[in-house]
This record gives sequence, C-alpha cells and structure tokens, in this order.
Amino acid sequence: MLVKTYGAAVSGIDAIIVTVETVLDRGFRYCIVGLPDTAVRESHERVRSALAQSGFEMPRKSVTINMAPADVRKEGAAYDLTIALSMLAAAEKVDASVLAEYVVMGELSLDGSIMPVRGVLPMAIEARARGFKGMIVPAANATEAAVVNRLDVFGASTLAEVVGHLTGKAPLQPVVVDTRAEFAAGAQFFDCDFSDVRGQENVKRAFEVACAGGHNIILIGPPGSGKSMMAKRLPSIMPPLSLGEALETTKIHSVAGKLRRGSRLMTARPFRSPHHTVSPVAMVGGGSNPLPGEISLAHNGVLFLDEFPEFPRTVLEVLRQPLEDRHISVSRARYSVDYPASFMLVASMNPCPCGYYNHPRRECTCHAGQVAKYLGRISGPLLDRIDIQVEILPVEIDELTSGPAGEASADIRARVVAARDIQARRFASEPQIHCNAQMTSRLMAAHCRLDPQAEAILKKAIVKYDMSARAYDRILKVARTIADLDASDAIMPRHISEAVGYRTLDRSTWGTRPGGPLA
Repeated sequence: MLVKTYGAAVSGIDAIIVTVETVLDRGFRYCIVGLPDTAVRESHERVRSALAQSGFEMPRKSVTINMAPADVRKEGAAYDLTIALSMLAAAEKVDASVLAEYVVMGELSLDGSIMPVRGVLPMAIEARARGFKGMIVPAANATEAAVVNRLDVFGASTLAEVVGHLTGKAPLQPVVVDTRAEFAAGAQFFDCDFSDVRGQENVKRAFEVACAGGHNIILIGPPGSGKSMMAKRLPSIMPPLSLGEALETTKIHSVAGKLRRGSRLMTARPFRSPHHTVSPVAMVGGGSNPLPGEISLAHNGVLFLDEFPEFPRTVLEVLRQPLEDRHISVSRARYSVDYPASFMLVASMNPCPCGYYNHPRRECTCHAGQVAKYLGRISGPLLDRIDIQVEILPVEIDELTSGPAGEASADIRARVVAARDIQARRFASEPQIHCNAQMTSRLMAAHCRLDPQAEAILKKAIVKYDMSARAYDRILKVARTIADLDASDAIMPRHISEAVGYRTLDRSTWGTRPGGPLA
C-alpha cells in the first residue's frame, strides 16, 4: 500500500513542502531515498523505539520511503514523526486520508515523546499557502505555528497523542493565538529606557537622528563613557515593528532555532551583539547546514559591534556588501541561499589602544601614530558606510549624581515615528525603500535639493576634510533626516551643519570635542 504524508524543509527563511511516500512490501529491508542526511537515515532506530514505547509495532515488511522533491536535501531529525505516521498509515493503523490533510513535523525521542524542531513558522506559512487543513507539531512549537491564521495547529507531546487525534479516540484541541492582540500587547514593553541616561545630550541626539532615518552610527570614546549602555537602549526609540516586519523577523529566528519555547510573534526589534571573536560564517550565515548569521538575526533591528577594531578584518569586510544591498547571498558548492539583512549597524570603539586619548582627566599613554594605526584597523570603505560618527566623552560626576533624569524613550520615539511617517509618505511609490538611509541616487536628487547657502557649507566641508563621494551622499541623507525631525520640507543650512558635525572621523582633528556648526 502506497501512503503519502507531508512534512516540510527549510530553504533560506522559507519552507518547501516535502512529500513522504511510504510503501510496504515483502521482505525486511528499510530504505530511505530522496537526498536524506545522516540524521534522517538514523530515524529507523528512533522510530522503531518510539513505536514500541507507544504500543505499536514496526511493520514486519520491507519499508521503502521516498522524500520528494528529491533534489532538496532533507536534514535533521524533524522528519521522525512524519515517517512514523506514514508507516502506521501504510500498515492501516491510521487513516491515510485524514493524515494527508496535515503537515506533520517533530523529532521523536526513544520513549515516544516529541521534541521541538526549528523553522516551524515558515513551515506553517507554506502549509496554509498550499491549502492544508492543519499542522501537527511538537507542543513546544505550537504557539509559534499558531501565529499563522486560518490554519488549525495541534501541539502534541507524544506519538500516542497524535495517533489518538488522527483515529478520533482522543482529539487534540487546536492552539489559538490572537496574533494582533499579542502583537499590540508586547510592542510597547522595553527593559531599558533612555531616562536612565544622564547627560550625553549630543550622543542621544545622534541616536535620535540615526533611528529616525535608519542610519548606521559609530561611537568613539573612552571606557566607561556609556557607549554600550546607550546602544542597548536603541530599540526603545526605534519605530515599532509592523505586523509584516514582525512576521519576517520571527521567521528568521525560528529557522535559526533562537525562539524560546512557547514563543509567539516577536514584538520588539532584535538587538544582536556578537563577541569580537565571531567568525565570518557566524556573522553572515551559512555552514554545513545553512543557518542565518548575526546580520540576518539583526534584520529589522540593531547589530551592535562593541570594541569595533578588535573584530577580525575578514569579519568586518564581509559587512560591506550587506550594508549596501540589505540582503546576503550565501553560495557554496552544495547550496545557495538568500537571507534578508536590513539592519542598523551600531559600532563602538575606544579612541586608541589605551582608551584615553582626549580624555578630560586621564593621560593617554599611546605614542604618536598609534591612534591612527588603531583606527586603521577599520577600512575606509567600511567607515564610509557609517553615516553618523560621534565622539563621546565621560559625564562629569556632578551631572551623573545630581543632574536631571534624561528624556524618556517614549518621548524620543514619538519624534522618531513622526519623522518615519514623513518618509513613509515620501517613499510610498517605492516598495523597497522605507527610510532615508536607503535612498538611491535618483531619490536623493529628487528629495535632497539644497539652497545656495546650504550647498556652500557642504562644499566647504567636503574640501576642508577631503571627504569621499560616499561621505557626501551620507551627509545629504542625514541632513534630510534632520529636516524631517524638524518637519521641514527643505534642507536648511542648520541641517547641513549638524549633518557635517556627525562626520567626526573624516576630520584631521577628530580627537577633539565637537564644536559648533561649520561656518
């Protein structure tokens, strides 16, 4: 008897339906074909033990299993439950017509319990798109899959529970998640707030501009000046995720296996902070079994690189193309996958090896040239891709102990959201453009026109600091964002002056405290 059951395989951050065809015949052979990996081939022993512990027997016949499409590699133990049920259906212990209405995924333990798997959310999305009635998944993954509306999702803890549901003896109850209510409830909660930050008004202003336009930013300052503290509060002032962005972000974390058990939809923008010993593969994704890297896990959120010059040069250079293209294509001999990588890069670094260059109270012990050499660890093309460069100095003790509390994140976020609303209307006809940082040359020519006075200030800065053409574009984009924060249609001279002030590392005197507007 030929039986067809259905599972799914993950490709990139999307899923492909896998048809598991099972035939029982005379003999005692067990064979799986269809490009299975070692974990899938080893399913025989897990399935045999799980069936026995659940009160069933392994069919005493030759078992041939084909997993189609045959050109898609099937990886991991997530097909155990699919294979076990296909055998029971072929042995007529389960109604094959009922089983064919579901996409089934789950890893079996030897005692018949079902363990969680990765990538359930994209599988559920594909199951709904292909017209399946429902999905049977491990209980730990049920709320994740139930985010998808118009799909009956059943979570099971054991193989016996699944069989009881399919035979009608002990039906499972579908897991129901009110996606919009869950999304609205969690979208306003943050662990950190900018009200905790005293002083550093110029840095907080730079963060506000960066979030308003989606600009990359780097902070240069001595240890203890608050670089990491403020960076961790960035998600609290970024615009809320839209429902579509939340779904896409959750898919990526689901594929990577980063969702906690019982997780639903991600409601906060991700904040990823990899250690500087991270490898290039861990940063961009890939590996023997391809998974999203840190730049994709930071999609729609923040990638924070602390101690920026300490990252290996090879790791930093792989960021250049994703920063421009907002996605990464990972091509290897066996596969080629695309991952989204639209993130805001936030980097921090000390100004020199000892960390105290230009410190107001401590003397720098670095000799001449060490400061430039330290900065030289970061390539010029990569620095050019960072729109905002800000020097940060320690807060004075009086301001730290008795100064007023900082402005709340909610107030800053309101201004950021208002500026993003202006950009949303501006780029309404450009589906791939969502903020000023993503503007193309054509859009810049249309929306970043300068009056003669503003143009004169910009030309003077470009000549004086010998800036590159890319830096010129960055200044225009940042100035456009500052004008949006002012609700100004035109880019005024003060907007250009402030934007030029955010190019600290382009200056020959970059180690000094930022002064007033460029005259």
